[in-house]
Amino acid sequence: MTLGIGTPIATIQAMWAKHTIHLAEAPGGEPFGVRKFQGSTSNNAKPLTVCAVGDSMVAACGTQDQQEGLIPDLADGFAQEFRRDVSWEAHGKLGATMRRVRYRLLPEVLKSGKKFDILVICAGSNDIMANRTLDEWRADLSAVLDEAKSLSDHIVVLSPGQMQHEPSLGKALRRALEREMDEQAAVSKEVCAERNATYVDMIHENVHADAPDFFSPDHFHPSAKGYSYMVEGVVAKLGPSFVQDLAAA
Repeated sequence: MTLGIGTPIATIQAMWAKHTIHLAEAPGGEPFGVRKFQGSTSNNAKPLTVCAVGDSMVAACGTQDQQEGLIPDLADGFAQEFRRDVSWEAHGKLGATMRRVRYRLLPEVLKSGKKFDILVICAGSNDIMANRTLDEWRADLSAVLDEAKSLSDHIVVLSPGQMQHEPSLGKALRRALEREMDEQAAVSKEVCAERNATYVDMIHENVHADAPDFFSPDHFHPSAKGYSYMVEGVVAKLGPSFVQDLAAA
């Protein structure tokens, strides 16, 4: 964790955070599963397949079990929205940057030879904390999306979580991180638009980050409840055309 960004006060707060924050490791449990459509009827279609690649949010850090993380919750949201069972798998790593996704995590998925209905890419916060430039971010995200085309026709890129609300960070540092996230999001939108990927910007959405149960005990990652709050916003922001396309697949 570098976090050497922003004003002198923000830099001091970053140095303090680096030495005092003890991040939750990835939990145990299986990083895959099936979430069932809970309605009274089903169209009897085969389950949609969802694969996620990325950072600690994909790895379910902050929960007690992989089955309580963002990706299984997202699979559950998709199941109810598309009225289909959803088979999911998660390939996440604590501290992963988009560069690690590009050179380590995504190649592992590519080797499987699988094709998925939805591919979710989730990284960005670690790039900011490591002081990676916007040019580096653009290059890595572009390369990831170019490679990912062979895995899915529906690629969703998630913005970082709301670091501006993390209680473990000082106020000046949170403001600096918010500015960095906004700048990164602007680049992400351009890259995704160029490559026909769907960018979901959750930086300023109301995901109840001020709720007492949103953050996990490390005061940095979302809790199981926090991830469920986030999923509601992600599914809502995907839009009717995305939903209709997948529901008919």
